[in-house]
Amino acid sequence: MSLQDKLDNIKKEFEADAPPEALAIMHWATDDLLHSGIMERTLKAGDRMPGFTLPNEHGQMVASSELLLRGPLVLSFYRGVW
Repeated sequence: MSLQDKLDNIKKEFEADAPPEALAIMHWATDDLLHSGIMERTLKAGDRMPGFTLPNEHGQMVASSELLLRGPLVLSFYRGVW
């Protein structure tokens, strides 16, 4: 089973149990994002990410250029617990 198939199944199961009002809001927000043109401005596979500076777990600012001096850099985005 492909990752897309797994994601489609998760979505299908979620939508089967979610309140209709919540689904309507989520679908509206998704459609709004898709029609905003945001996808044309995102990085694609193989693109180089621009440099950045972000706070670490101690609140100290760390630049991607400094981290790249140590080797490859992997970013993980975590939405948090809802």
